[in-house]
Amino acid sequence: MKLVLQFLKPHWKLCAATVILLIADVTGALFVPTLAAEMLNLGTSKASFDALMHTGIQMALVSLGAGACGILGGYACAALSARIGKDMRVAVYRKSLKLSVHDFRHFGTASITTRTVSDITTIQFAMSTFMQLVLPVPVIFVVALVLAFRLDITMGWILTAVLVAVLIIALFIIRSAAPLFRRLQKLLDRMSTVLLENLTGVRVVRAFNNEKREEKRMDDAFEKYAETSIKANRRFSILDGLSFFFINLFIILVYWLSGGRISSGNFQIGDITAVIEYAILVLFFMMMAQMVILTMPRALECCSRIREVLEHAPEIKDPEKETRETLNMKNDEVLTFEDVSFRFADAEENTLSHLDFTCRRGETTAVIGGTGSGKSTIASLILRFHDATWGTVRLNGTDVRRLTQKELRDHMAYVQQKAWLFSGTIGDNLRYSKADATEEELMHAADVAQAGDFIRSLPKGLDSFVAQGGTNFSGGQKQRLSIARALVKKPELYIFDDSFSALDFKTDAALRKALAKETKNAAVLIIAQRVSTIRHADQIIVLHEGRMAGKGTHDRLMETCSVYREIYESQTKEVQEG
Repeated sequence: MKLVLQFLKPHWKLCAATVILLIADVTGALFVPTLAAEMLNLGTSKASFDALMHTGIQMALVSLGAGACGILGGYACAALSARIGKDMRVAVYRKSLKLSVHDFRHFGTASITTRTVSDITTIQFAMSTFMQLVLPVPVIFVVALVLAFRLDITMGWILTAVLVAVLIIALFIIRSAAPLFRRLQKLLDRMSTVLLENLTGVRVVRAFNNEKREEKRMDDAFEKYAETSIKANRRFSILDGLSFFFINLFIILVYWLSGGRISSGNFQIGDITAVIEYAILVLFFMMMAQMVILTMPRALECCSRIREVLEHAPEIKDPEKETRETLNMKNDEVLTFEDVSFRFADAEENTLSHLDFTCRRGETTAVIGGTGSGKSTIASLILRFHDATWGTVRLNGTDVRRLTQKELRDHMAYVQQKAWLFSGTIGDNLRYSKADATEEELMHAADVAQAGDFIRSLPKGLDSFVAQGGTNFSGGQKQRLSIARALVKKPELYIFDDSFSALDFKTDAALRKALAKETKNAAVLIIAQRVSTIRHADQIIVLHEGRMAGKGTHDRLMETCSVYREIYESQTKEVQEG
């Protein structure tokens, strides 16, 4: 509830208006049976036509007023729910942008998506139905009992007993249903995870003929969700049956007692209609409220899951203002690793140990090593996707932990191992690093990245459509577009994380030659697996099991570093055999 109240505060005026309108609606609905009973009593007592007309006009006005309040209340409630849902989604989205890679692993991408979309929708629905069907119940309860006692004390006590009985049963059922709804949310996460894996990995599934296996995995997730849903729905059916039973029981008691009370003059015929209408209205709203309350454990679980994201302390934070520094000058030593070691939170050993190297302006530094040697982790430490466990990473002489993440990343461009393009156009993707870039700048960067010719060959050029993830382009085309996007930015430091792997040797050589001219005023860090990509680098860092096995030029490493020599010879042998 604290979460909902937090987001309700900015909209308190709309919330107050909604509550007042809805209460006016249900109160008016209860006065209509009172006026109807009065009209019936006047008719049976041979009252004047004017008296009947006066009561009828009152009924019409009350009905119109209640109806207008109901319509306006429903509109206000829908608007309030939509605004709170929007605010929640914005808050979760903004918080997700601050989460580190480790934080995302903790929550899971599928779970973050479910929380942002499904969980908040559940909260919206619960809040809307709670305001429309639960909040008015105490008012209806009190007004109906007051009106019933005003007509007949005995009938008032019978109605009270019936309502208390239904309340006790509802509380018991709600308590037993709460764990089921908590489990439903976890099963929904599981379904989302399996479904996301199947959709994103559909090519792998088909390539290995594992459709049946994945169908079984998906069916198991669906079956468990269905079983739990059925158990929860049984609570609804029990509650529905008991509520209708008590409504009918009350009606029977009213009719059974009314005959004698009418004969004695203590009760009138119209009063029977009024009391039954009170009971039906109150029990109807109570039954609706019970159904809403049964879903509240699920909504509360959703609130808990949203609060877990919003209150999660990100692993990577900007420094406090008093310790924050800015980059005021350009050093020749753009990037420095000073005795840097790194270990993942759940790991027993270091991924990187005691790295010492410097990337200088106008030079290219390359990192090479076997699979799992920690090459990509270096890029993560530079970008502060992770922080070094020991040692210091410096940009222009400043510890990266003393800079805001925005300022740090404003000075570098990153091309990741798996090229990713956003849905839109080629121009939109290239401008992702510099929103005001001109077409000339975009095409210049594309030419350097060896993507200019294929862009010009497309009918719409820079305005050509790009599917989500760039699935309508080949791996090499996506990599070249990703490299062009980085070049448009013109930063101080370029980081290419194995981003030439999908290029053929001719394109690779042409790109490196053009890149050397384009980046002469910046530092370049290339992380690669192919020696041919980095052999002309000014400095090559060789990693082996997270440690520096060598540092120097290609020729020097061939003489002094056995690990580098083994990598070179294995790749040369593969080319010769091929």
